[in-house]
Amino acid sequence: MTLLPDSLQVERHGEVVVVRLCREAKRNALDDATVLGLERFFSTPPAWARAVVLDSAGAHFSAGLDLTELTERTTFEGLEHSRMWHRAFARIEQGSLPVVAVLRGAVIGGGLELASATHLRVAEPSAFYALPEGQHGLFVGGGGSVRVPRLIGVHRMADMMLTGRVVDAAEGQTIGLSHYLVEDGEGLAKALELAERIARNAPITNFAVLQALPRIAEADPSQGYLLEALMASVASGSDDAKERMGAFLNGRAGKVTRE
Repeated sequence: MTLLPDSLQVERHGEVVVVRLCREAKRNALDDATVLGLERFFSTPPAWARAVVLDSAGAHFSAGLDLTELTERTTFEGLEHSRMWHRAFARIEQGSLPVVAVLRGAVIGGGLELASATHLRVAEPSAFYALPEGQHGLFVGGGGSVRVPRLIGVHRMADMMLTGRVVDAAEGQTIGLSHYLVEDGEGLAKALELAERIARNAPITNFAVLQALPRIAEADPSQGYLLEALMASVASGSDDAKERMGAFLNGRAGKVTRE
């Protein structure tokens, strides 16, 4: 296992690995050690893992950047610091494993930037979202200006940054900050259920969803269609796909029904 800081805890649940932010006294604010620890983990995840749940200790997912680390930096040092966050969160978004986040309490600033780098987000009613950088004379630096507008639109992010508006869990679900909204205390169980379901997928399918789908969505349509055809042919030609389709056609696999 990759050596991680005390602020990160790792647990195994079958083929799912839970990575937990453990800075409860700081509302899981992100210091450099934690961000670099996330980069190390997602660069070399356990070979047995097929999906990840990103959880947090205590009542809050993350209150963002640990302001005690907001030391005076030169312009270039500030640029390098922001790029370090970009690199770490890209390891999550563009890595080899689907990541399901559990959101509760504060999902603020850098915490929202971290959440937006995950692939699925399960929120509890206590979750609230904010981008207070504007009120501090700052600008987002952890990839939020790229990822958050993809989820909620530029106009909604502008509102949050210009006014300091706080979005509650229900509105966050409506506008796209979370995929699932569950009852208090049920976030981790739901995230594990989803991650276990994801872990049963064919690895080539999960690879296609993580690596090809975002590029197809951003591509010129003619290029997107070609990439889709190539990825579909690779997936359908795999031994795993042939076995699964054979099971379906022979009645050994369940059909899609309303749950």
